[in-house]
Amino acid sequence: CCWELPSPINRLDNLMKDHEEPALASAKEKLQLKDIFIAVKTTRKYHRTRLNLLFQTWISQAKGQTFIFTDWDDQELRLRAGDHVINTNCSAVHTRQALCCKMSVEYDKFLESGRKWFCHVDDDNYVNLHNLLHLLSAFSHSQDIYVGRPSLDHPIEAADHVRNDGSTTAKFWFATGGAGFCISRGLALKMSPWASLGSFISTAERIRLPDDCTIGYIIEGLLEVKLLRSPLFHSHLENLQQLRGEAVLKQVTLSYGGPENRRNVVSVGEVFSIQQDPTRFKSVHCLLYPDTGWCPSLTVN
Repeated sequence: CCWELPSPINRLDNLMKDHEEPALASAKEKLQLKDIFIAVKTTRKYHRTRLNLLFQTWISQAKGQTFIFTDWDDQELRLRAGDHVINTNCSAVHTRQALCCKMSVEYDKFLESGRKWFCHVDDDNYVNLHNLLHLLSAFSHSQDIYVGRPSLDHPIEAADHVRNDGSTTAKFWFATGGAGFCISRGLALKMSPWASLGSFISTAERIRLPDDCTIGYIIEGLLEVKLLRSPLFHSHLENLQQLRGEAVLKQVTLSYGGPENRRNVVSVGEVFSIQQDPTRFKSVHCLLYPDTGWCPSLTVN
């Protein structure tokens, strides 16, 4: 019936709630930002809007760690990010096949990089780099770690006619790509038979599910490694207005509502007005990095 979180993530969440910094006493290894491969999935129509905001905010603190996966060769973007922009040559339409095509390229580029952790986010996510590092430091990259947040309250079921045990369906949890998720290198290497060099696309076609579901299928359904569910990842599908004040700064990822729900944003102090900063990403960034040149002077009471 019910499945409980393994203890490491509970311990980690307690650490994060208190925002403690005990030199990461629970860490398995000394992790640095350069050990993380952050893949941002985007598309041509969002280069000037969503991506500009990310470059202005959190990517400015992680240029060497962040790789942009898109579907168009944008010279202006290439001038800005160099070889950290990858034109996947995937379709620009928002279909299951196009999404899986991009995820396949993300996975292969991560393996090539030799880095310890693969973290996928969307172009409407703010990544709190300090908290991401804190989170992953609780584990070893050689462990089997898959951490993120499900968007459903139940496992998903997929038709699968080639399972070794003779069953025709697979049941598994998956972390929603809209909130971001991270996979350790040790686990990513085990995914290789179903994910590397284009295999990811054929695996996704077999179960006819999108990219984030396919990741969950490979990890939970085939490798039988459980998703570690963390409440610190957030997508635009949630009621983000429930995140308020200091709690906002303790999360790993944030997001914001789309055109149909522009008011679905986190509540932070009025660094900028809603009109100046409709996503609240600039306000969050200035609270985290008050020395940023374009941030207003924040008076401390």
